[in-house]
Amino acid sequence: MRWQTTEQIATVPMRVVGPIKLAGPEVMGNIMVPLATFETPLWPSTHRGARVCSQSGGIKAVVIDDRMTRSVLLEANNVIDAYEAIINLQQHKEAMQSIIAETSRYARLIDLHTQVVGTLIYLRFEFNTGDAAGHNMSTLAADRLLEWILVRFPALKYVSISGNYCTDKKTSAVNGILGRGKYVIAEVTIPLNICRKLLKTTPDKIVQLNIKKNLIGNIVAGGVRTANAHFANMLLGFYLATGQDVANIIEGSQGMVYAELRGEDLYFSVTLPNIIVGTVGSGKSYDYVRENLRLLDCLEEREPGQNARRLAIIAACTVLCGELSLLAAQTNPGELMKSHLKLERQSSEGSHRG
Repeated sequence: MRWQTTEQIATVPMRVVGPIKLAGPEVMGNIMVPLATFETPLWPSTHRGARVCSQSGGIKAVVIDDRMTRSVLLEANNVIDAYEAIINLQQHKEAMQSIIAETSRYARLIDLHTQVVGTLIYLRFEFNTGDAAGHNMSTLAADRLLEWILVRFPALKYVSISGNYCTDKKTSAVNGILGRGKYVIAEVTIPLNICRKLLKTTPDKIVQLNIKKNLIGNIVAGGVRTANAHFANMLLGFYLATGQDVANIIEGSQGMVYAELRGEDLYFSVTLPNIIVGTVGSGKSYDYVRENLRLLDCLEEREPGQNARRLAIIAACTVLCGELSLLAAQTNPGELMKSHLKLERQSSEGSHRG
């Protein structure tokens, strides 16, 4: 059986929702957001969340951290050689920086973490990768570093360019703790009257549902560093629309909702430690992707990394809107299913007419 070499474009329905009002400090303005998805109720639900947040003064969001990782796996003959190697490596970060600079003008080593299991050495390199998501850039830099390490430490043996300590496209605790991608937190405070009028619920009901469903429910389920209802839905729609590696929603959706009463009002925030997005690189050459990135104002001439940071902030704010709307719906018996049946029926009838 021959591999099919002719490229084809898979069509995924896409609509623009919003505007979502962003109130700073890094990104401000009313932004229309494209979402590509087969789950058609996601559009009106996220739009409702956007409307609520806009009428509440907007969403504030910050990037706490920014790094891309690649771990390599080596093996020593004995634990003494392994120990001496990792101690020595920590003292040669400047030499590593010079090697990395030869692979890219944007890649820069931020930190190095190690784990040793018997004679196995897991090295987790963490890089700044500018406006690229950084998968290939990090792997190339790690590959060159691996060559240098094997020459400097002849007692070590190559096992793999990736040792799963990265951790790439898998659930883990390490990404949330050490960071992989952009660590973004978005927040909004919603007045009681807006909550009642537009979300058809109360702040207290949302707070209680977040505790009992998102927090305790995820503990019961054995969730790993996650406490949310459906971050993955918004991330997938956003990633598809902006040309991202969509498999990264696995670690990207490992995020948490924090909600509390502020007087009579609702404070609502989402924390996403692993948003992996870029505005350059693989997947960004398609016309629809470039048009969407232009819509989000993420193709402007800015300092390296700023467009990608802007994109990550918009992604987090989109997640907040969708999460808020769904939780509000789930506080009311029957609302979620009625909405799905109505909207999906309309979508089906529309496609048949077309």
